[in-house]
Amino acid sequence: MTDLVLPFAPPAPGTPAGSPTSFTHVQKRDGRLVPYDRDRIAHAVEMAFRAEAGVPYPDALDSEIDDAVERVTTGAEAALAIEAAGGERIGIESIQDEVERQLMAGGHFSVARRFIVYREARARGRAERRIRIREADGRESVLDRAVLRSAITEAATGLGPSVDVEGVYRDMVAGLYDGVSREEIGRAGVMAARARTEREPEYAYLAARLLLTQVYAEALGAPVALHDMERLYGARFGAYLRRGVDAGLLNPALLEFDVPCLAGELRAERDRAFAFMGVQTLYDRYLLHDADTRFELPQWFWMRVAMGLALAEKAAERTERAIEFYGVLSTFRFCSSTPTLFNAGTRHPQLSSCFLTSVQDDLGDIFKAIRDDALLSKWSGGLGNDWTPVRALGSRIRGTNGRSQGVIPFLKVANDTAVAVNQGGKRQGAICAYLETWHLDLEEFLELRKNTGDDRRRTHDMHTAHWIPDLFMKRVREDGPWTLFSPSDTPDLHDLYGAAFDTRYAEYERMADDGRIVLHKRVRASELWRKMLSMLFETGHPWLTWKDPSNVRSPQDHAGVVHNSNLCTEILLNTSRDEAAVCNLGSINLAAHTGPGGLNAERLAATVRTAVRMLDNVIDINLYPIPEAEAANLRHRPVGLGIMGFQDALHRLGLSYASDEAVEFADESMELVSWHAILGSAELAAERGAYASYAGSKWDRGLLPIDTIDLLQAERGLPVDVARGGRLDWTPVRNAVAAHGMRNSNMLAIAPTATISNICDVAQSIEPTYKNLYAKSNLSGDFTVINRHLVDDLRALGLWDAEMVEDLKYHDGSVQEIARVPQELRDRYRTAFEIDAEWLIRCAARRQKWIDMAQSLNLYLDRPSGRRLSEMYMLAWECGLKTTYYLRTVGAGGVEASTVDVNRRGLQPRWMKSVSASSDVRVERGSDPAPLPAEACSLDGDCEACQ
Repeated sequence: MTDLVLPFAPPAPGTPAGSPTSFTHVQKRDGRLVPYDRDRIAHAVEMAFRAEAGVPYPDALDSEIDDAVERVTTGAEAALAIEAAGGERIGIESIQDEVERQLMAGGHFSVARRFIVYREARARGRAERRIRIREADGRESVLDRAVLRSAITEAATGLGPSVDVEGVYRDMVAGLYDGVSREEIGRAGVMAARARTEREPEYAYLAARLLLTQVYAEALGAPVALHDMERLYGARFGAYLRRGVDAGLLNPALLEFDVPCLAGELRAERDRAFAFMGVQTLYDRYLLHDADTRFELPQWFWMRVAMGLALAEKAAERTERAIEFYGVLSTFRFCSSTPTLFNAGTRHPQLSSCFLTSVQDDLGDIFKAIRDDALLSKWSGGLGNDWTPVRALGSRIRGTNGRSQGVIPFLKVANDTAVAVNQGGKRQGAICAYLETWHLDLEEFLELRKNTGDDRRRTHDMHTAHWIPDLFMKRVREDGPWTLFSPSDTPDLHDLYGAAFDTRYAEYERMADDGRIVLHKRVRASELWRKMLSMLFETGHPWLTWKDPSNVRSPQDHAGVVHNSNLCTEILLNTSRDEAAVCNLGSINLAAHTGPGGLNAERLAATVRTAVRMLDNVIDINLYPIPEAEAANLRHRPVGLGIMGFQDALHRLGLSYASDEAVEFADESMELVSWHAILGSAELAAERGAYASYAGSKWDRGLLPIDTIDLLQAERGLPVDVARGGRLDWTPVRNAVAAHGMRNSNMLAIAPTATISNICDVAQSIEPTYKNLYAKSNLSGDFTVINRHLVDDLRALGLWDAEMVEDLKYHDGSVQEIARVPQELRDRYRTAFEIDAEWLIRCAARRQKWIDMAQSLNLYLDRPSGRRLSEMYMLAWECGLKTTYYLRTVGAGGVEASTVDVNRRGLQPRWMKSVSASSDVRVERGSDPAPLPAEACSLDGDCEACQ
């Protein structure tokens, strides 16, 4: 045993021998968790040494071998603790891999060889042993390995040559055991495929198809092969509809369609377009179930939604329209919002996404508003509440001659309502409260999301947003004063904007100066601005949204005032005591219309026209939880058509988000969508009639969204920093609007698409790439997300290999520090925190030219400072943006550390460097300690309430 004297790989720094690990359980190959037992590692190591030394068990080992066993065990345990990175579990294969590495690092090469051979023999034994299956009825059968291989091979059809069918088969069988159930066999296949996703994105499609076989079996009551679905989709469609109707889930009107015709249009091959996350998301949350059994399949789901939306069509045209709608949905060209997907075609068709309300300064109305929130949330609506009219703390209450407690206590009640009404368990209730920047309770409003202070005056679950007049921004630039008032003293400010607001506000300031308004507070605008940004950075709230551009550019300025936005800051509609604004959302998948040569304008035009029709149909089919919502929606008929997959489209064009070309593409693509959307609504008006409040609107006055930028500039008295002009001839659109009017008061809004983009396997909304490789968590589980465009480009250069995977993990999904990646690719594949926020703002400003509402714009900062924050949000205002959404800053998180081969490098993953032991705050070496990072929106957070 001369190899015992060679150098040994030391344990991780600061980890003494025998120290406790961070993990408590071991995950077996079949997915079971068992308690971690250090002695099992020690025993396996000891047996390897005994075999090499020829010392039978339980004869005593000499002290030198005993010490080697202890060092290998301790070293493996220490390295595994780093690999687990705070997790509570570690995989059995990871343990064996680490023992193998420790043996090699310690110079015990002959012992390591024995250990490797032993592992391979055990793996072969597991792969070839006779495995009994426990059937649902208690009977036992024997696993047919040929059938298993055949199923994996069929699922891999059409995928790239890098998909290793035999490897997936071996991994799958290795996790099986005697008495395994059919469901567990299916899960083992899915796990075997998805575990390889980080090495090859195609495995996400293999995992999806293996999961689909389980979905098919559950819905159809027996195992089926993928190729069988070409026949079964159509053959069983009628039975599916009848089952749904009989169970009280589907609208009986669906049976009045030409069901055989629709069955013939179902395309089973479109299931192959799903990636794993899409199928899992559909299964968990969208497919209909009866008695805990899913009986809906993906293509039935798309057709059910299409039929549900076609119910607004003339009876003789419904089947034809359902086929048209199914075509854009099932090919991922367009996707309706989550409430529509949940409820279309059901007995409770609440299909709208967003509701906006104004709360009046009256106790009865306040609690009516909270009741309305509960009803709207129950049916999957995302809510935006305007609380500005409610009087401030200390205001006199005439009826009782007492003093008001202000708006904050009522916000606490609204917060708890969102928690209590969680949308039937499908997702959390979500509300955003808006307050204008002149409200006397503003400074307390700023601190609602803090984790310190009186918890009775905190709203930990509700979102908050500012509604900022341009006058405040001007005062900040001038370092001027700002006065806070109670709306009970200044009631008309709520309904004023632009120059009229400026004039009246200045008059109220004079009244405060001469004592006619006693209850007020004077502050420096710049100091309040700093506090707003500080709270945004510290707590993620309140978001910054702007009152004047939202109103000056509103098509409905003749019919009321926009007092707030919605939960996700993209909807801008009038609200009042009698009207609760409603918006119906859906998103065009830009990636599905973009190739290396650019946008397919003809395909995009057809998709947009169909999408506008689908969204308009929602209004007439919809179930309205409160009468104020129905009144507003039927009178104004607003829709919110948006986009998703913008980053994927850039990848297909070979463009970096941080480039002038990306800014131009944002302009070009949004103009094209806007052109066809507005024309589509005008054509619908010719067919169905203009919306009721059309007369006097900007549309009626010949003003399209592009025409209103100059109106904002004139009202503001300052330049709006965005290039005017476009590429298309808008004459046909203007002529159509003049001739027919508009079917819809509002047309365009870009929502977050947090969930539907997962289903369609594209980047969310207008978001840049978060990271090129990372672990994503949502209500459907944990998923490895890898940038397949990057993988394709690296593979074309011969650079995609196991080393590159490890490099990506080590660098948190960034390619910027990987020297062998060409600079051109490094520039193109910058991630969200590597792109200057100015590029995001410039792209958004170009889109905003063509949009009559707004966009959910997240902003990213890797090294925030007060100055950078101020410049960033000031630029957003100067460019004419109407709203912003989350501020995201760098925290300690990212790729699952447990997958990083830290021992190979002898280094920590980059995200672990310089992290405080007591918090997740990153402190860069050589810099001042950073403040707490902003509370980042989860990549699948409350944005789901929009889409």
